[in-house]
Amino acid sequence: MAAQTTSDIPRALGPASMARSFIFCTGIENSSPTITGPDGRKQRVDEMESCGHYQHWREDFKLVHDLGLRCLRYGPPYYRTHVGPGHYDWSFADETFNELKRLGIVPIADLCHFGVPDWLGNFQNTEFPRYFAEYAKAFAQRFPWVRLYTPVNEMLVTAEFSALIGFWNEQRADDRSFVTALTNVVEANIRASEALREACDPWFVQSESTRYFHPYNPDAVKHTLHLNERRFLTLDLNYSHAPSARMYEYLRQNGMTREKFNYFMDRNIWPSCIMGTDYYENNELIVYPDGSSDICNVLGYYGLTRQYYSRFRLPIMHTETNQMQEQRARHWLERQWANVLRLRQEGNPIIGFTWYSLTDQIDWDIGLREKLGHVNSNGLFTLDRKIRPAGEEFKRIVSEWSSALANTDIRF
Repeated sequence: MAAQTTSDIPRALGPASMARSFIFCTGIENSSPTITGPDGRKQRVDEMESCGHYQHWREDFKLVHDLGLRCLRYGPPYYRTHVGPGHYDWSFADETFNELKRLGIVPIADLCHFGVPDWLGNFQNTEFPRYFAEYAKAFAQRFPWVRLYTPVNEMLVTAEFSALIGFWNEQRADDRSFVTALTNVVEANIRASEALREACDPWFVQSESTRYFHPYNPDAVKHTLHLNERRFLTLDLNYSHAPSARMYEYLRQNGMTREKFNYFMDRNIWPSCIMGTDYYENNELIVYPDGSSDICNVLGYYGLTRQYYSRFRLPIMHTETNQMQEQRARHWLERQWANVLRLRQEGNPIIGFTWYSLTDQIDWDIGLREKLGHVNSNGLFTLDRKIRPAGEEFKRIVSEWSSALANTDIRF
């Protein structure tokens, strides 16, 4: 299929109307990190494959449409699409994005979700930012009607799971490797953003994990202080917001040069940015002196989002949440939606809400660090594409609230 032209751009939902209105969204999970298999060899964890999307993508898009949604977090599998320097296999992307356009579903294009192609290796590769920017520009030239982008999904999680806790990709577990991965991931996000702006007029929905850490007792205060400052690092660097002096020293001590730090600070892409805030049950933890932790949902999405908005002052979209226990999923959805409504009623510029993902996922209960085939009941639909109670409730919320929130100011 040939590249599509700007005359194909859907007009029902674009960045300008999105920022003045409110959108409901879901996503199709496209994580693709590598892990070490039982035989010691590298394995690819492809959630689109595990969850059956390659076989059922037409049905999946119809489910999105039938829920009444007109926006979807979605992207082609990066490792299968960017097959070499300057070489791309658009076959799957052509089919899927053409179908989204036909259905009137506006994609938030998710270009890199936790993994890179084999030929790029992992997130320690300093060439990743350059090649990823080339890929982003090629994607935008192929699909010029796409306007909403998440270049690199959850940059902090990407760097942590790859280089600080050792689950994925380079599977390292030290601060210097973490800072290297973080540097490369944020630079790749920035360079891709710049490349996209050369090719089209994009807006960036920067999905990132929002967190808070509570100290159990005075002996845990120092560690939680570090964690609560470190949680902002990727967004600080991406949005040119100066981190704390302690975090600057941490970056410098672990390999970030002064020149690279200044590169991050001397930029401004804010006018086209929406801050995507992801919140799960384990995003808020109580931390013990030995470093262990327990789930502790005290502030909730409302409290954490107020902290992040106070720091970055950008429009907000709730870009991910779910609940793995099916019996609690409907209540969790209602709780998150109530938090979103409260933020909006108080005048915070929150413009969207997402349940992630459309279908159940595989092995996220173990952080994708093994391929065990555990089905996680956190989707709006089962892997047999049968709607779950949370899906029924989400459909109700979309139906009853879409008109009330459309084309209004922040206070409704």
